[in-house]
Amino acid sequence: MRPVVQQLPLAPVVPGVVVAVHRSPVHAVSKDAQDAVTLVVGHGVEGDAHAGATVRHRSRVRRGDVKPNLRQVHLVHSELHDELREGGFDLSPGLMGENVTTSGTALLELPTGARLHLGAEAVVEVTGLRNPCWQLDQIQQGLMAACLGRDERGRTVRKAGVMAVVRSGGVVRPGDPIDVELPPGRPLRLKPV
Repeated sequence: MRPVVQQLPLAPVVPGVVVAVHRSPVHAVSKDAQDAVTLVVGHGVEGDAHAGATVRHRSRVRRGDVKPNLRQVHLVHSELHDELREGGFDLSPGLMGENVTTSGTALLELPTGARLHLGAEAVVEVTGLRNPCWQLDQIQQGLMAACLGRDERGRTVRKAGVMAVVRSGGVVRPGDPIDVELPPGRPLRLKPV
């Protein structure tokens, strides 16, 4: 029996822009704003605690998990910050732990395997959705719940951004354009990673 795979309808892809870039050398929820970050192929953001070829999430490392790191780069759309501010949350780029804050690109609507060209050289491949966790409540109580919703069919919607791996290295700066390259074949819906 073949597994059921959820496919996405093809929607127009809108280019976007990098709003801000962040990194943190220590495992913390929030990351510090930078003038630029360097993406390293198969590794992530140079100097960031979550960079590496294998899993870096502390709870998974403690369990001895040595799977490939599908969370090398975390991207969050600034439109989420706007939505959360309307709900009473005091948020700014980097506070939710993202490496790249974007604007204009509907990150959550991208299919698995979509490639984002960030600036002149860097390319990341979207691997899945960030699963909002309890650590968001350390930023502000109720933030985790605010990053979860339901669609018209009652399915859980995870709004806390997407995770990606670096396919082509390079420097990424605020103001850099974001171009989207859809994967070949039938698009597959993002799942939590």
